[in-house]
Amino acid sequence: MMSGGFDSSFRIFIATSTSKMAIPSNHLKVALAQIAPVWGNQKATLVKIEDSIVQAASNGAELVIFGEGLLPGYPYWLSLTDGAAWDTKIVKELHAHYARNAVDIERGDLEALCTLSRKHNIAVYLGIIERPQDRGGSSLYCSLVYIDQKGSIQSVHRKLQPTYDERLTWAPGDGHGLRVHALKQFTVGGLNCWENWMPLPRAAMYAQGENLHVAVWPGSDHNTKDITRFIARESRSYVISVSSRMAIATDFPKDTPHLAEILKRAPERSSNGGSCIAGPDGEFILSPDTETEGLIYHTLDFNRVYEERQNFDPSGHYSRPDVTKLTVNRERQSTVRFKD
Repeated sequence: MMSGGFDSSFRIFIATSTSKMAIPSNHLKVALAQIAPVWGNQKATLVKIEDSIVQAASNGAELVIFGEGLLPGYPYWLSLTDGAAWDTKIVKELHAHYARNAVDIERGDLEALCTLSRKHNIAVYLGIIERPQDRGGSSLYCSLVYIDQKGSIQSVHRKLQPTYDERLTWAPGDGHGLRVHALKQFTVGGLNCWENWMPLPRAAMYAQGENLHVAVWPGSDHNTKDITRFIARESRSYVISVSSRMAIATDFPKDTPHLAEILKRAPERSSNGGSCIAGPDGEFILSPDTETEGLIYHTLDFNRVYEERQNFDPSGHYSRPDVTKLTVNRERQSTVRFKD
């Protein structure tokens, strides 16, 4: 990784050696990890994530963000193997492989990341495919995990509504993870992919004081080019969209079940990135990047939030809770409640 700054087009970003000690309290240096998973391989993908955390921290980042379901990857195989076909061997075996490599937080699958976060004093937003024990340990959830700078998991947000073919492999989540977190002067929260188009979950985040919104995506600028700016303008917040880059022909490991069938219909690139940042005025600070594979850096100035909320604050002076009010159920859902 070379040293220096970034060019005037904001499309090629190179790490700087700025230390965290030199960053003012109202500034936050963020790293957008636009990387590919080692698809379907939890251990190998964790190594890439760990390397990115260390690299981001060594370049002064205080928050590093990874795309939706990066660990161990987005279920691209569904659209490539007739995933809606009923009771077929290929679909069942690929799903089983995917489940075996999903994340069991209770078992400690994220402990190494928490240790790195604490060691390097860096917060992490990470998209995972979760196989939680509190829902029986078999069903899969697309979850967004926030690890604070002390290495503690502060929230696990399970995607409320999987989209289209995602419903063939992911279960719908609940409101337990609709939470925000203090990070320096910022209040940060996040949603998965098309959840960002859902008005009421967005409103739930705004009402908790969110001023730095994290939107994670599997990849591609067609997802990020509109909604990133829209949320920023609606909320008068910073919005960071982070996506993966993945070439199916090279990023599916050779031991992936039914790889030959997957590659028959695979495009050259399933995810082209599109990670970007919009400021509280709704304009791009970093326009969607479809070239960089690696870490993209930027430093945010909290004062811009106050500037833009002078004339519009959706949960403050421009709200009417006496007329409209949202009720949010944040109870973690379960099929059983034991009374011992």
